[in-house]
Amino acid sequence: MPLDRIAVLSDIHGVLPALEAVLAEPDVAAADRIVLTGDIAAGPQPAEVIDLLRAQGDRVLWVAGNADRELVEFRRGERDGILDPIAPFAAGALRADQVDLLASLPKSLTLDVTGLGPVLFCHATPRDDEEVVLVDSRPGRWAEVFTGLDPGVRTVVCGHTHMPYVRLAHGRLVVNPGSVGMPYGRPGAHWCLLGPGADLRVTPYDIPAAVARLVAECAYPDIAAWADYFLHARATDAEVLEQFGPRDGRC
Repeated sequence: MPLDRIAVLSDIHGVLPALEAVLAEPDVAAADRIVLTGDIAAGPQPAEVIDLLRAQGDRVLWVAGNADRELVEFRRGERDGILDPIAPFAAGALRADQVDLLASLPKSLTLDVTGLGPVLFCHATPRDDEEVVLVDSRPGRWAEVFTGLDPGVRTVVCGHTHMPYVRLAHGRLVVNPGSVGMPYGRPGAHWCLLGPGADLRVTPYDIPAAVARLVAECAYPDIAAWADYFLHARATDAEVLEQFGPRDGRC
């Protein structure tokens, strides 16, 4: 049986106050499933975020992101460092059982959703966890990242770039819910409700209070600057699109 409502949460990045705000939304509480499209823990409160998500039970379905993979590789000695400055701190803050959980996550999953049919959930693209596709990526780029995708999948939900959008690409609906914890372009905790369409949502929350809470509760040395920058979404969408643009292969 198709699922009527799915709440999609992406790129939480270990920001517990933002996650708490989204989980308190009535439409999230009433959803048949909550799907996480990766980059769950790489941030200031990784263990707390994982524990809260686990407490939601089997209605939460997990997909790994590149940042989750990097935390696991770092903790297991499979890589020497991570470019994201807060990520080594986050890796060290995880318990062994949480590292094992992140290591076990699939790279994608497919669910049947009312009004949308088979929907594929992934982090960056269906074939790779750190490729970049953007709202204005050229049709040829979308053809590349859809290579080998089951033709029955008519909707693809991805994250990774922290900016929400809905667009058509080669007859497929592409949905990016934006980021719960590290939004670019405008503040708030961004997510999406699927079924029978795709409804982009943003949950406002008390950002000054959240910044103060992270400073009080997180031992990361640069937490004040980190929280101020990312929770206030000080990176504009124009700046981020300019930075990400070359990574989608455009000239």
